[in-house]
Amino acid sequence: MELGLKSKRALVTGGSRGLGRAIALALAGEGCRLSICSRGREALEATTQEMTALGAEVLAVVADVTVPEDVARVVAETTRAFGGVDILVNNVGGSRGGGLLELTEGEWREVLEINLMSAVRVSRLVVPLMERQGWGRIINIVSVWGRESGGAMAYNAAKAGLISFTKALANQVARHGILVNSVAPGPILFPGGGWQRRQQADPQGVRSFIQNTIPLGRLGTPEEVAALVTFLASERASFITGACITVDGGGSRSNI
Repeated sequence: MELGLKSKRALVTGGSRGLGRAIALALAGEGCRLSICSRGREALEATTQEMTALGAEVLAVVADVTVPEDVARVVAETTRAFGGVDILVNNVGGSRGGGLLELTEGEWREVLEINLMSAVRVSRLVVPLMERQGWGRIINIVSVWGRESGGAMAYNAAKAGLISFTKALANQVARHGILVNSVAPGPILFPGGGWQRRQQADPQGVRSFIQNTIPLGRLGTPEEVAALVTFLASERASFITGACITVDGGGSRSNI
């Protein structure tokens, strides 16, 4: 299927490892010009080399998207290098365990900053660029825990907020030819990720979890999430906006 992504300019936050890396590589494989950012230089450089090997034009920026000055620098450098942004993937996220009384106010703010406000912050700078050109795609990486109970409280709240933000932004910018969607992964296995750590710490527990809760009988891969993101970034998804699509092997409990 021809996705029409050749030479599109994509910005992927948290693009050096896990889901972000897979998404960046998938977009590079479709001929996109890539800007990726993350806090870790070593992983960022390694992913950049992988994409360059695919023939992609890549800009790598060491940045923390919870810091407004870093976000402004990433968008400015991307615009300077490529002349604009066609596709934005807000992929940065992180969890912190604990309930209402266990987490301090500062820890709540930290979770909200990384999962919700980072996406708001980058989108505020990129949307005007997309409005001027009359075309754009924004894909926010959320979680099945933003749709239902079961995960860490602060993480759930932040991801639910990002799903709601996605829908509201989709309605606001539709007239400018900008489509905004969210992708909600379930349990995804990748090196250094949370599910790998769980698997190493309690292999039998993870096997039981898979058997009891995932109809497809396995954990997902970053490439399976990246395939959906790439589709949503393409011309083939031209009538999909404001949606939240799960990639979870059938394990979520929501009926809608």
